[in-house]
Amino acid sequence: MVGGPVRDSLLGIYRPKDLDFIICKIPIEELKQILGEYGSIYLVGQSFGVIKFKPFDSDDTYDIALPRREQSTGVGHRDFEIDFDPWLPIEIDLGRRDFTINAMAREYPDGEIIDPYNGRGDLNRKILRMVMPTSFSDDPLRMLRGVQFAARFDLIVEPSTLSAMKQFAPMVKTISPERVAEELNKLLLKAKHPSDGFRLMNQTGLLEHVLPELKQTVGVEQPGGYHRWDVFEHTLRVIDYSPPKLIIKLAALFHDCGKTQTKVLTDTGATFYGHDRVSADLAQKALKRLRYSNEIIEQVGKLVRWHMFSESAGEKGIRRLMNKTGSELIFDLIELRRADTMAQGMGQNPDAVDEYLHKVEDEIRKKNAFSIKDLQVDGNDIKMFLGIEEGPIIGNILKELLDIVLDEPKSNDKTKLLELAREIFRKRQLDF
Repeated sequence: MVGGPVRDSLLGIYRPKDLDFIICKIPIEELKQILGEYGSIYLVGQSFGVIKFKPFDSDDTYDIALPRREQSTGVGHRDFEIDFDPWLPIEIDLGRRDFTINAMAREYPDGEIIDPYNGRGDLNRKILRMVMPTSFSDDPLRMLRGVQFAARFDLIVEPSTLSAMKQFAPMVKTISPERVAEELNKLLLKAKHPSDGFRLMNQTGLLEHVLPELKQTVGVEQPGGYHRWDVFEHTLRVIDYSPPKLIIKLAALFHDCGKTQTKVLTDTGATFYGHDRVSADLAQKALKRLRYSNEIIEQVGKLVRWHMFSESAGEKGIRRLMNKTGSELIFDLIELRRADTMAQGMGQNPDAVDEYLHKVEDEIRKKNAFSIKDLQVDGNDIKMFLGIEEGPIIGNILKELLDIVLDEPKSNDKTKLLELAREIFRKRQLDF
């Protein structure tokens, strides 16, 4: 057993389903034949010497590799010349790992730990140390892995490793956006305090290359008595306070990044009018750059755009906000607002957010309409009732009907809506 599973077992977070193995002294053809008797196998590129193995009586899949040497041939994550050799000592294989805490092996299941780089000692002292001086130049992705390891396991980066991260930080631009997003997700979702990782990214110079939108918030003060910290530090605390759901964490990350562009000093402090719109636009562009799914981009954009909603809004205001966000996303928006309130650092409490949540739940219990699909009529009803052809006018009528119902929920009655549709249609004809 090698790498992360060994580290995690020493930390007491051993996960039997997430095991990686190296098998020594058995050539790959013989290994395939042996494993084939006990489960299905799939070769992950024969040049890598890795087999995915799924036992017949299990739903779990394990990575099984031969010992190998690696030599960097470029700056890309896959730019390596691989030489796998079943007779290679395990200690040499461990030398190609990223950090000492990941450069350990254990004879499975409970044999002695093989630890040629004192990873166990570094883990006990909570130190993050690269295995080789060329670790980051060989594979720049390791710097982002180091950031999330440091945050997840509360590690201090030892000086030479920190210096190397600063030196090679610009190389992070060579990493594919998908891999950057993968490490960012791990930092956001697996670390108890993701803020530690973002501070490390800022300290090493990684932040400006990975998330320039967040970097530009560093040092942007928020005078006026509502915020204790600058935009950067406030944002990090919002991330920490947010629940471990990816779209909320991402929304927290970008929710105030537009303040840099909208800050206006006043006699009493500063204003940031419109920063929610600017932040939403920056968030969507950044997530698109990092190749997140269209669904995530849309959801995060909505959360950022509407995070400044009024907690004192009445029933009409609540229904209109739910129309903008959707009845499911509204709860994520409330969680974002709760975290935003707690992270202001001036003694604010989220009581008003809790009251707003109760009002939202009341609106949902009433089964009021929040979108066109909630109306008691559809396009076919209107087409048949008015005797008109299919066209954009039907969609426009539905929008106007919803606008009425958002203000007057009792109007969501089929007979009444059809009469209203007739009035809207006649008015549009007169206007035309």
